[in-house]
Amino acid sequence: MLSFFKGYKKFAIVFLIISIVIISIIYNKLNVYQPLPIYQPSMVSTELVDSTIQYQKKYHKIADFSLINQNGKTITQDDYKNKIYVADFFFTTCQTICPIMTSHMADVQKEILNDNEVMLLSHSVTPEIDNVAQLKRYAKEKGVIDSKWNLVTGDKKQIYQLARKSYLAVKDNGDGGPFDMVHTENFMLIDKKRQIRGFYDGTNPDDINRLLEDIKILKKEPVK
Repeated sequence: MLSFFKGYKKFAIVFLIISIVIISIIYNKLNVYQPLPIYQPSMVSTELVDSTIQYQKKYHKIADFSLINQNGKTITQDDYKNKIYVADFFFTTCQTICPIMTSHMADVQKEILNDNEVMLLSHSVTPEIDNVAQLKRYAKEKGVIDSKWNLVTGDKKQIYQLARKSYLAVKDNGDGGPFDMVHTENFMLIDKKRQIRGFYDGTNPDDINRLLEDIKILKKEPVK
């Protein structure tokens, strides 16, 4: 019996080596780097996109902007140049989903605190209420770190245009008038080229975990 097994010893060793190689190849194939999609208006529900760009299939980017943060500083796209960032829309007096969203954004802030490549940007949809002083109070209450997270206010029409035409983020179609209300639970992941790379439910812990994983994937993306 022993001689029988000895005769197959070499075969068993070779078979084991081949099996390990095959398993390694399969594992690497399954875990190959997969880039995140680049979202274009045509890929998103028409409910979320301004009618003027609904059929755009390429070249979509976040538009230039000029808004004021919690410290009274003017914030533009240059403050986010060569940065990955997470954006959302909120208002400080919201008592429904905003506290959950802000809490989850604070969780994201904690995870990216020492990462110089990643920042956060929250737009107030009620700028007539959320002036600089109000945003500053809110920022202190929620643990906002100025170097990582800007809460911005400013021209309401500009904010609404950003929501509908840049971030593709909201269902309400308004023009920034006094009775319009833009609000969404969405977080958007923006890359260094100002392109949308992901949408996430800011009230859902599982989506926040997915967002954090997607940030890691985006950081691995080759610079072109």
